[in-house]
Amino acid sequence: MRKSLTPLGESEMEILHHVWELGEATVAQVRERILNDRKVAYTTVMTIMKNLNDKGFLKYYKDGNTYVYSARIEPEQVQSNLVSGLIDKVFKGSTSALVQTLVKGENISEKELKELRDMIDSMEDQ
Repeated sequence: MRKSLTPLGESEMEILHHVWELGEATVAQVRERILNDRKVAYTTVMTIMKNLNDKGFLKYYKDGNTYVYSARIEPEQVQSNLVSGLIDKVFKGSTSALVQTLVKGENISEKELKELRDMIDSMEDQ
């Protein structure tokens, strides 16, 4: 079995985004949002949310018979950890190689390039 480059699968990330957007969410609420794009079983969403709790990304409390989930980790922390892992595993620790790949491989608008330049300039000024 091949090990994933990230500790989170696509469905897990999708569910995390829904929980982050809602603040607190039940399995039914998350499933309802996913149903806008595709079919998914209630039990599938429930299992993934339990797994995210076990991995430390979500936490929950019981409200009667319902589990209400919320994020244990902020989006920025997850994004930072995933990008750091990607840089280490794919780009041998080179942040500049990642940025070069992004800039060369994507259709970046002039506005986005200016934002990147401004970000770099402000980092240098600090």
